[in-house]
Amino acid sequence: MLIIGVSVVCFALEKWSIEVISLATLVAFVLLFALVPSETIQIKPFELVQGFANPALITVICLLMIGQALFNTDALDGPTKFLISISGTGITRTLIVLLGSAAIISAFLNNTPVVVMFIPVLTAIAAKRNFDAAKGLMPLSYICILGGMTTLIGSSTNLLVADVAAREGYEISFFDFTVPGVILALVGAFYIIFIMPMILKQRPGMVEELKLNSGRQFVSQIEITANHPLLGIESRLGLFPQLTDMTVMMVVRREIPIRPPFEDIILSSGDIIIVAATREALTKALSAGSANVPSHPKEETPSAEKEIEVDFNLAEVIVSPGSRFVGRTVQGANIRFTEGVVVMGVQRNSRMQHREFRDIRLEPDDTLLIGGTVDAINRLRSSRDLLLLEWSAAAVPMRRFAPRAIAIFALVVFAASTGILPIMVASLAGVFAMFAASCLNIRQAARTFDGRIFMLVAAALAGAVALEKTGGASYLANGVVTLFEGQSPAVILSAFFLATAVLTNFLSNNATAVLFTPIAIKVALAIGAPPEAFIAGVIFAANCSFATPVGYQTNLLVMGPGHYRFSDFIKAGSPLVILMWLAYSFVGPWHYGL
Repeated sequence: MLIIGVSVVCFALEKWSIEVISLATLVAFVLLFALVPSETIQIKPFELVQGFANPALITVICLLMIGQALFNTDALDGPTKFLISISGTGITRTLIVLLGSAAIISAFLNNTPVVVMFIPVLTAIAAKRNFDAAKGLMPLSYICILGGMTTLIGSSTNLLVADVAAREGYEISFFDFTVPGVILALVGAFYIIFIMPMILKQRPGMVEELKLNSGRQFVSQIEITANHPLLGIESRLGLFPQLTDMTVMMVVRREIPIRPPFEDIILSSGDIIIVAATREALTKALSAGSANVPSHPKEETPSAEKEIEVDFNLAEVIVSPGSRFVGRTVQGANIRFTEGVVVMGVQRNSRMQHREFRDIRLEPDDTLLIGGTVDAINRLRSSRDLLLLEWSAAAVPMRRFAPRAIAIFALVVFAASTGILPIMVASLAGVFAMFAASCLNIRQAARTFDGRIFMLVAAALAGAVALEKTGGASYLANGVVTLFEGQSPAVILSAFFLATAVLTNFLSNNATAVLFTPIAIKVALAIGAPPEAFIAGVIFAANCSFATPVGYQTNLLVMGPGHYRFSDFIKAGSPLVILMWLAYSFVGPWHYGL
């Protein structure tokens, strides 16, 4: 218990990395039982490191990878557009539609990729509807946590609690705690949607900043090929309706430029469209196949005929003042062959003349949108001609693989929820299927792997083993029973929930869940209450990571885009923790018959 106490303090102080503290904790346990043997307590070293192969931990990592595959393929883009169309104009209705949808998705998908996918959607709607995105981003994180409490795979916390409970002889199935979970989620959602926006302060300038950053235009080109989606479309009222998010500057037909307004122009094979568009618009067009990689005269087969690679990334570079490319045209610079990347667009602060994309002469401080593999983009870090903007690299979603990704995800959920396959087997098979279907590659999967979760959970599981086998869990459980002697099981359950909910905001929710589950079971058995009530209490309480940004990783994800301060989480999140405690104090005893 001393080792666990010291590790909790170290985690709360945040002076060292989570990985280092976890490793130190694990080493302390191994050395304790290796160097100080006991006649009555025999804990083998392999028992303390079994957490690295824990089925729940493997399941969590696999589900994160499946979520990344859905993100890579833009699988939720269609549903997101539908949500935008029905969200209305008022902030309350917008929050109800978007946050309600995020909560439902979070019940079947890990919270982190859901928040990642909804952040740009919510900020874009906030800019369009002219309300502050800070009113919705923190609620987005919280509602996803609440939605994740309703099913077994909704959160890594749930899986870890279920695994520890199973080793104690209590199996938790997919929907066992869904009824109380949904009630708590509805209570929390009312506070999040109707009360929290009034607590959160306005962040002046955030909408304007978003519009400023998202409005930068790159000049690019689209080549119309034999099978192109834009082939045969006709201009109307001088515009092309299918290119509403781009400004068509010129259509080049047989090397003859046609300038706007475009009257009765039907796009045919061989046409080149010169457009001005934001990076977001170009990314969507590449993903959907309506834009392509500009071809090069030296290529035998134009790139425009080819689909972009699975690991095709976009990044931004600045042409340095002394660059050898200054004064050369996009075509004459030959950047594709000298640097291994292709120029997708050019952005210039000063006025740029309307001309063919390949004939644009590069100037110092021009920003180029480039495309290529991760390795090719990384090599630009050592370039003195093109200065890579580190934050700008991002993969282009492979939207053509979205139906495959959705089908695989649906099969994983179906197999796990019906019991056809154990959840670990279903998630492992799902990851392999994502690889086989080209929805995910090794590099993307490796980026999804979170070393902090891996080390933290392994150390926490070692602590749970030590507590169990040394009698520490029983000792703490007896202490709780003695402290509340004479009180009803409902009161003890309420107090246990509150203690767990407070600790989870300073320690990792996963570590809190693993450490408190064996104690919860011992307390329930000691007072003659159903262990399921206390196990569910640990699940819900460990998920109450609302009062600090470090309580859960989705809080950290929204902290930057929402311009939040630490105090914002305390003010807006602490009432939600108290509300969840009060709600379960009534719902738990009612549902489990205490």
